[in-house]
Amino acid sequence: MSLLAKKRYAAMSRKLKESGLKSTPQRLAIIRVLVESKGHPSVEDICSRLRKDFPGISPATVYRNVMLIKSLGETVEIALAGSGSRYDGRKPYPHPHIICLGCGAIIDPELESLCDMTREVAATSGFEIKSFRLDFFGSCPACRRKNKNTISQKRRKT
Repeated sequence: MSLLAKKRYAAMSRKLKESGLKSTPQRLAIIRVLVESKGHPSVEDICSRLRKDFPGISPATVYRNVMLIKSLGETVEIALAGSGSRYDGRKPYPHPHIICLGCGAIIDPELESLCDMTREVAATSGFEIKSFRLDFFGSCPACRRKNKNTISQKRRKT
């Protein structure tokens, strides 16, 4: 487990304890998947990763626990129309995502200008910004290469 994952795991476990919630083996395993995931797993992804150690674990159990962890502010839900939700336990604070419309990959870009933009939105609107969601949609390099190859093959056939 990386240092970041260890810190996140400790923070999430501490938050459970401070909230008076039990640290069940399944709950801790769900937290581990959330903090170790390089991507943004769905409930189904988490469930399939846990089935080896917890053969009877159900998507409903995973979902309830992820929602509990989310209610504690320890994971961010990325709701995607038509493909369900994905979860980010590594960065439980508002941050942007880039989402591939082809394969569904989600990455977290590092944007230095985001703080400036948030301040500008607050200043021009008069709102006190508590949170935000900023998602960019497009095609990742792998999908663009795949589409380019598919188009080239179709042209050769005609």
